[in-house]
Amino acid sequence: MAKLNPYLNFDGTAEEAFNFYKTVFGGEFVGGIHKMGNAPGTENLSEEEKNRVMHIALPIGGDLLMASDIVPGFGQTLTVGNNNYVSVFPDSRNEADRIFKELSDGGNVEMPIEDQFWGDYFGCFQDKYGVHWMVNYNEEYAK
Repeated sequence: MAKLNPYLNFDGTAEEAFNFYKTVFGGEFVGGIHKMGNAPGTENLSEEEKNRVMHIALPIGGDLLMASDIVPGFGQTLTVGNNNYVSVFPDSRNEADRIFKELSDGGNVEMPIEDQFWGDYFGCFQDKYGVHWMVNYNEEYAK
């Protein structure tokens, strides 16, 4: 069965917020803090935007609280309502495709599901009811 984790968006304060959450819940960030400047296609971003968080994850119990910062240079804006995603972790690539296709039907695909440079099979969208979803499959997570 798929696993669900909350995914939050921030406007330049993801690292600060997660350092605070870490003081409350304890633990260590899974995989460290990934910055926008380390991703392909970010060469023309400002230094401030390159230093924004691309991905951060804090284990809380058996779940992960995850987040990233928006990137104004990519035309992204933070509005209350788009700062939360439901992140689904299916147990197979076929299940990832099925969930993505069915949930995104009639909605707005933000990033088609495909192999990503960080090694996962990932896509995100807003469904026809305005809920934001991420579908993320990684063979290692599924074990």
